[in-house]
Amino acid sequence: MTRRKRTSQVLEKAVRRAAGINSINPNLDLGNGLTLPAFSSLIETMRTRENAYNSALSNLDKLYRQMLETERELGDMAEHMLLGVATRYGKSSVEYGMAGGVPKNQRRKKLRGESLTSSSDIMSA
Repeated sequence: MTRRKRTSQVLEKAVRRAAGINSINPNLDLGNGLTLPAFSSLIETMRTRENAYNSALSNLDKLYRQMLETERELGDMAEHMLLGVATRYGKSSVEYGMAGGVPKNQRRKKLRGESLTSSSDIMSA
C-alpha cells in the first residue's frame, strides 16, 4: 500500500489568488513586504517543498517494498537452511535441534480435543 501523497489546498488557492492579483497589477506593492513577487516566491517555495515531500514518500514506499521482499527471501532461505540440516543430519538429530527445528523424537502429538496447555500447567496456576 502506497502512502497518500499530499496536495495543498492552500497552495492551490494562493496560485489562483496570485493570478487574480497579477491581472490587477503585476508589480503591486501593498506595503509591509506584501508584493506579488514575494507572494509568487513563497508559492514556488511551497510547491518545491510539497514536491520534495511527495518524492520522499515515494522513496520510502520503494524502500518498504524492497525490505518486505528481502524479508520474504530471508524467511525462505531460513526454511531451506533448516530443511538442508534435516536432509544432512535427519529430523531426529541434535544438529536439527541446534538449527532451530524440533527433533521428531521430541515432538508431542496433539490428541483430538486436547488444548495447548497441559494438565500440569493448569494445576500450577
